[in-house]
Amino acid sequence: MPTRIFRTAFERLAPDVLADWAAIPVTIVSDISAGHVVVDPRIKPLRPLAMGTRMVGQAVTARCDRSDFGAMLHAIDTAGQGEVVTVDACGCLHTAYAGEILCGLARRKRVAGLIVNGAVRDIDTIAGWNDFPVYALGNTAKGPLSKERGTVNDNIVFGGVAVGPGDIILGDNDGIAVIPLGDAGALLELAQQRARMEEQWVRELASGKTLIDVFSVPEAI
Repeated sequence: MPTRIFRTAFERLAPDVLADWAAIPVTIVSDISAGHVVVDPRIKPLRPLAMGTRMVGQAVTARCDRSDFGAMLHAIDTAGQGEVVTVDACGCLHTAYAGEILCGLARRKRVAGLIVNGAVRDIDTIAGWNDFPVYALGNTAKGPLSKERGTVNDNIVFGGVAVGPGDIILGDNDGIAVIPLGDAGALLELAQQRARMEEQWVRELASGKTLIDVFSVPEAI
């Protein structure tokens, strides 16, 4: 069955909204969501992101069948500047789904990043780029075997978390969070409140308060 592309329309967020999200650590998003929006922690960046920087953008989704990278090719062609190509390869590590050539094109298009629940290759080259984050479950030298199946811009499950086209992908060195587009405004407000609360905790601890006082821990027996 040939690759199927869904012509999904979604709200394009203003750059300042994405900038606000880029200021939020993934740990805070995890805390306000009880961890439900954080993907499998085994999916890691090929190189650590620079201190204080994050990958953020709206998702272009793809689902790749085993050893077939057709949907990956279409997704990278579809992706625009500032978007994150988000590929569910069902955790397959037998063949790579992207390498230097595909990632190089995405980088030149100013795609914000690529995340793959599967394998990639050419990692020496890709990890040398400090302006194009790539997260993957693993790597292998073996290339894909076909390019004719899968879906693009449909709803997928990525690392245990549901992702729809246009959802916000936020990544840093602690992991990746998926912020549902429809909840982005409310969750951003909660995340900013949590960030201010953590800043207050730091100030209180610096002033000499104990952990027991700051976190209102019940008395020990």
